[in-house]
Amino acid sequence: MKFFSYNKCGTCRKAKKFLDTCEVSYNEFDITETPPSKSILKKAIKLKGMKKLFNTSGEQYKKLGIKDKIGTMTEVQAIELLSGNGRLVKRPIAIDGDQITVGFDEIEYKEVWS
Repeated sequence: MKFFSYNKCGTCRKAKKFLDTCEVSYNEFDITETPPSKSILKKAIKLKGMKKLFNTSGEQYKKLGIKDKIGTMTEVQAIELLSGNGRLVKRPIAIDGDQITVGFDEIEYKEVWS
């Protein structure tokens, strides 16, 4: 499993604790230094929708005015933006094969990862 997170993110720490408790093996990547690849983002958009992939509470989202642009943004534009700026991506993202989760929801994690 690839696990994209940010060490200062409380939600990411909760997700890691869950995975560790369930003894799920993962390779962790700092999402700000190594954003998910375009292929991962494309898969996530297909399963979760484009708006769900943006970190709407983040400073970068607000600074770049994404809220006003997202309605007219194409998937290609969104993927370019997200793959180039990990701070825009909702976190954590966990992916293993065809399984993917965005954000942390304990019920979803139980269904998908345990």
